[in-house]
Amino acid sequence: MHLHIVSFNVPWPADYGGVIDVFCRLKALVEAGVRVHLHCYTYGREKSKELAELCEEVCYYQRETGLRHQLERRPYIVASRNSERLIERLRQDDYPILLEGLHNCFVLERLADGRRKILVRAHNVEHDYYRALAHAEKYLWKKLFFLAESRKLEHYEPVLTKATCVLPISEKDAQHFVAIGCPQVMVLPPSHGHSRVVSPLGRGEYVLYQGNLSVPENIRAVEYIVRNLVSVTDYQFVVAGRDPGADLRHLLERYDNVTLVANPSEERMHGLLVGAQVNILVTDQATGVKLKLMNALYESRFCLVNGKMVEGTGLGEACVVADTPEQMLQSLERLMTAEFTEDERRRREKVLVKGDSLEDLKNILF
Repeated sequence: MHLHIVSFNVPWPADYGGVIDVFCRLKALVEAGVRVHLHCYTYGREKSKELAELCEEVCYYQRETGLRHQLERRPYIVASRNSERLIERLRQDDYPILLEGLHNCFVLERLADGRRKILVRAHNVEHDYYRALAHAEKYLWKKLFFLAESRKLEHYEPVLTKATCVLPISEKDAQHFVAIGCPQVMVLPPSHGHSRVVSPLGRGEYVLYQGNLSVPENIRAVEYIVRNLVSVTDYQFVVAGRDPGADLRHLLERYDNVTLVANPSEERMHGLLVGAQVNILVTDQATGVKLKLMNALYESRFCLVNGKMVEGTGLGEACVVADTPEQMLQSLERLMTAEFTEDERRRREKVLVKGDSLEDLKNILF
């Protein structure tokens, strides 16, 4: 079983949501006996010895960034990933191809002929995601870029109807791809490397928020938590994540009951999850499935979320959902004194473990 995987970025180290999904799926396929030929676009990441040890081969292609590609008809995330060398390599055999993201659908344009199996992993409905990025962005020039990219992505999206199968991350996204005419759509839950729920029993010590702290969506989430929870309670909070900016640091320094953990290692992040009593995760973008939520559900205790965090994912049953500041505060007060029990862990396991999606993927590919 040979398979080409085309990734939008080098999926190691697996240290943020998109590449975690790519790497964990790649690793699981290799462990299931698939011989993976990996193709990666590079920008800001180095070649990886770990990937070379996993895969039959790893080929790297430079992502062509710059203004010229921003002005093209195609979306920038596609126009900047258009390697002819990749196309030539893929034409050397007839192995099935798994494209990670709409980003890589230049391959679909060139190679879809109705005979070769080409699957596309849809990490989001991309034009919705970019519209939400525009909404969250404070700087005008970035906001205009995201809006323009959203329009291009919506116009480009019908290329997915050429795919053998589209693999969305949630039922909500699946309904969208069926509606635009994709001939085969199968929900493929996010790959996250967890095989069972190991959430610790008993009570933890603090409230945890985790995420990439350089992303506008997550900065807004922290500001919401500070405004509505940190500033009106005595509970201890921990905010953990990558690359917090000066403005966010200054905001958190104003409160004695919040600790910032910048750029935690994987081991430190696991320790923070184990020690937390409540994980608060809020978003104003109902897009995809947040891998930080999956990590919290598998490794930590209670998860307090807003509706958009779990919309269309089926994960609401494993969380406490609150959509107003008042509901969030009331739920937090209840959860901070609750015991996380074995019954709670078993209920969560039933929600999270639903069939063998990897086996379904292999059946389509081979």
